[in-house]
Amino acid sequence: MVAIRKSFEEGHRRKFLVVVDDTPECDRAIVYAAKRAARTGGVVVLLFVIAPGDFQHWLGVEDIMRAEAQELAETTLAKASDRVRSVARTEPETVIREGNKSDEIVRLIESDDDIAVLVLAAGLSSEGPGPLVTQIAGKAAGHFPIPVTIVPGNLDDDAIAALA
Repeated sequence: MVAIRKSFEEGHRRKFLVVVDDTPECDRAIVYAAKRAARTGGVVVLLFVIAPGDFQHWLGVEDIMRAEAQELAETTLAKASDRVRSVARTEPETVIREGNKSDEIVRLIESDDDIAVLVLAAGLSSEGPGPLVTQIAGKAAGHFPIPVTIVPGNLDDDAIAALA
């Protein structure tokens, strides 16, 4: 059973979740979510997921690799946060998780009843819209706990602003 979202109850704000990574289309999702959040009095939640299994080495090496992954996550989220602030003058929330990306997305949604929309952007590659879009909009779409907005990767900031 899907939990009822609380984003419109008193003391709550509607949250737009964006999964942050190093893909070019990620910026499109950030801009759309920031514009929607600003126009609706909502909040952008930026999620960075550190992939599991990257740390299966000797203890000292594992600690260094984990610290490097954490630093990359923090740096990437700082840049994404700056982008949210620059396009919408709103302060985002940031979350870092370690695990399988799609599992961590669902866990975050389940743990925060204010998250009401997942915003993804489709890539322009000839290989398809991207693995996350394919997985969530494909097999999992009928069972996903919240609506998913997929922003075309070819839209510029003005086009996104007009739609958001």
